Amino acid sequence: MADLVDPARDRVPVTIITGFLGSGKTTLLNHLLQQPALAKAAVIINEFGEIGIDHLLVATPAENMVLLDTGCLCCTVRGDLVQTLTDLNARRESGAVPPFTHLIIETTGLADPVPVLQTVVADETLKGVYRLHDVVTLVDAVHGEAQLDTHPESVKQAAVADALLITKTDLAAPAALRSLRERLTRLNPGAELHEVVRGAIDPAVFLRGGVYDPSAKGEDVERWLREARHAHTHHAHPDVNRHDAHISAFCLYHERPIRRAGLMMWLDMLAGLRGANLLRVKALLNVEGDPVVVHAVQTVVHEPVVLDAWPTDDRRSRLVFIARDMDREEIERTFDAFDYSPVLDKKTIDPAAYAQFVAAMKGFAG
Repeated sequence: MADLVDPARDRVPVTIITGFLGSGKTTLLNHLLQQPALAKAAVIINEFGEIGIDHLLVATPAENMVLLDTGCLCCTVRGDLVQTLTDLNARRESGAVPPFTHLIIETTGLADPVPVLQTVVADETLKGVYRLHDVVTLVDAVHGEAQLDTHPESVKQAAVADALLITKTDLAAPAALRSLRERLTRLNPGAELHEVVRGAIDPAVFLRGGVYDPSAKGEDVERWLREARHAHTHHAHPDVNRHDAHISAFCLYHERPIRRAGLMMWLDMLAGLRGANLLRVKALLNVEGDPVVVHAVQTVVHEPVVLDAWPTDDRRSRLVFIARDMDREEIERTFDAFDYSPVLDKKTIDPAAYAQFVAAMKGFAG
């Protein structure tokens, strides 16, 4: 894994919009793309089926929109997504399409959004041009509870979101809306929660500062981490459907500064040995005194970002996990890896360093 880096400031921010069938994604896009703040946004729409119709409903210039109609974005067309994003950037640089400053990807309602996130974050062709900005998930206030009960895809869509938009709130009974809000908060307590009617929402939700910018303000980092709402483990309520019951959200703290080498080893081991169960990981870490932001999606770890300054006086490392079939103790057992520091003299083996390595491996194997 590469050393700690600062991200390129000129990369195009990417917002992924997901949500189950009928949740109102096209209505939301129609509203957003009419706002002056998103006048220079490009949009990629994925549709499921042989005949696409959503592209006829989205108010955006045809030359600045790419329609993928070859299947579900999260599975059969991942290669096409890479090619589409590469071609779109080439057309932007050649002047064949107007310059765009933000990219929105709308997934099909049947999609698992994680492969899309992984593609944007990790593909070597793309990560020098694009950067993940936010994941926005729409949930239907009328049918959302039933969809969470019967479709595991909708649970995963909600679990990986940075922002949850509850749509059609004007059509839902107050008790049903309250129940849905409570369920979503248990499922993903770190996400911002907004209620939306007919797609009307402040475009600032999509354009606010992100923590991938080292000059991000303290409140941006704190908002992204949302540590206060993760103070305790959040397990699914006993009455919640079995899909939710496998997912938990929790926050862990580490008091001592972390060694750089230890962080790299820990990230590699975490992704390799625990990645399949990690839906999202967000962390603000004290790495030898520096504030470092880490973001992971299952087996893919985004390059760590060194911030210009600490957002608050709190110098503890804070790690937020949304995981499937895991608990906080399982993660805490791996923290010995943070103290690992390799020996520069390759001719000898330092017993203390070797003991650190063995202890770390036991944590990951526990």
